[in-house]
This record gives sequence, structure tokens and C-alpha cells, in this order.
Amino acid sequence: MEVWSDIACPWCHIGKRRFETALEQFPHRDRVEVVWRSYQLSPDTPAGLRKPELEALVEMKGMPADQVRQMFAHVAATGAADGLTLDFDTVIAANTFDAHRLVHFAGDRGPEMLAALFRAHFEQGRVIDDHAELVEIAASAGFDADDVAAVLASDAHADQVREDLSQARALGVTGVPFFVANRAIAVSGAQPVEVFTQLLEKAWEDSGAVAGSDDAGSCEGDACSV
Repeated sequence: MEVWSDIACPWCHIGKRRFETALEQFPHRDRVEVVWRSYQLSPDTPAGLRKPELEALVEMKGMPADQVRQMFAHVAATGAADGLTLDFDTVIAANTFDAHRLVHFAGDRGPEMLAALFRAHFEQGRVIDDHAELVEIAASAGFDADDVAAVLASDAHADQVREDLSQARALGVTGVPFFVANRAIAVSGAQPVEVFTQLLEKAWEDSGAVAGSDDAGSCEGDACSV
């Protein structure tokens, strides 16, 4: 199972929670390998921008501030129903490339790193393109601070991030989260747990494609559909 997601995407945070809930209930979960792949909704966002997400979206997308606030309120309420906190009043726009490098660095503990980055971005108002902040975030999740700092000071895992982005383009991925089983069955968006259960079951049985419903939340190019 491959999952393309971006740390700056709230629907990816929600989708991860729902997918992991379905996986935990799946009787063959020990036979499922999950690979979390990188995606960037806003690759041109300058690192160190440090603008509030509201301001950044208003400027980049030309959306009225009230419309953005309403979108944030809807997504936050959806996340709360899944036990997640999304505090958009504190979210800082960021370039996520280096954060994705850390998910690759984490290896088998990638889901832990990804969860820590989601919490830092959406709950704590941390700046996830600042290297010092990234070191602290990773250390709080149990990773060695010196190792993390060394990774960030180098180009380690940059090629893996670029390869993920290239594969996403090849597959025609335009929005995230995007879930692909065996490169044959795909679901897009933060679908309900029941849909992810169907995905796992159908992938296990190798019985054909699964199409996601049209109303599942997803993010495309700096914006999230609701």
C-alpha cells in the first residue's frame, strides 16, 4: 500500500487517521506493507516564509478571507470528529520538502515521524521548514537530535522525495491523500473508514479497482476541497 500525502494537507492528516483505523481492524494487517510517499501541494512556497496559513492562502489563491475561514472551520470540525486537533489560527505556511526528507530518514518509523510533523504543523503552530524546529519535533518523537540535524544539514533522502514526486506525476496524482494498493487499486481523499476497509479487502482479494466517492476531502495545489 502506497500513500501519497503532504504534511501541509489537513485532509492527509485526517486520511491517515482513518486509514490506520481501518488497517488496525483488518484481519490481514500484519501482511500489509504501507509506504508513505511524499507530495508537495505548494513546492514553490519559500522556506522561512513564516506567514499565517490564512494570509498565505488569501494571497496565493485570491480567496476571500471569510471563505478561507469557513473552509478551515469545516475541516477542523471534521478532524475533531476523528479525534484530531486542527488549530488553523496557529498554522504557519511552510515548504514541506525537508520535512518529507525526515519521513524517509525515519524508515520503518516513518508513520511516527509523519504523525509528529502533522501535530507540530496543525496543533502546535510549529514552523516545519525551520531546521531547528524540525530537530526539536523529531527529538520529541524519540529520534536522535544529532542524527536529524546531520540529515537536515545534508541532501540526504532528497532523491527519495523527488522520486516520490516523479512517481505521483507519472500516476496522474493531482490531489492528496492518494492511496494505491499494488499499483492496481486506488482511492483518493480522506475517505470514511468503511471505504478504506473495502480498499484493503479488495486489494487482498485482487478483485479490481475501487473508486472513491466524490465528496471525500482532499487537497490540490494549495487548496482543500470540502
